[in-house]
Amino acid sequence: MPQDVRDFSINTIIGPNTSLSGSIVTGGFTRIDGSIRGDVKAKGRVVVGERARIKGNVSGTNITIGGVVVGNLIADGHLVILSTGLVIGDIITRRIQADDGCFVNGKVAVCPSDEIWTKTMSDYGDAQGIKSALPVFHKTHG
Repeated sequence: MPQDVRDFSINTIIGPNTSLSGSIVTGGFTRIDGSIRGDVKAKGRVVVGERARIKGNVSGTNITIGGVVVGNLIADGHLVILSTGLVIGDIITRRIQADDGCFVNGKVAVCPSDEIWTKTMSDYGDAQGIKSALPVFHKTHG
C-alpha cells in the first residue's frame, strides 16, 4: 500500500483530560478535546471540540472549531466555526462557515481559486518568516 494512502487512514484523538505541550503532525482525521500548547498540522480533517483549548496554529484539509484556538487557522478546504468556537488569530481558507455566536479576532482570507490560495499562502509564509526573524534581530540590534 502506498505511504500516502496509509497516512490518511490514521486517526488521532486528544482526549478531554489530556494536556499536550509540543506540536503534533498527523496524517489523517484528528479530534482534539483536550489542551494543546503547540501547533497542530494534519493532512486530513481536524475537529476541535467544545472543551478543547489550543495555543498554537492549526492546519488541515477541513477544520471544525468548537472550542478555543489562540493561533492561526489554515484550512485547505472548508473551515467551520461553531457557535461555541472562539478564534484569536488569522484565518486562511478556501471556504468558511461561521455560526451565529462564534467569536473571531483576526484577519480572514477566503481564497476561492488556486491562484488566490497560492498567493495568500506565499504572503503568509513570508510574514511568518519575518516574524520568526524579529526576536533574533532585536537581540543582535537592540
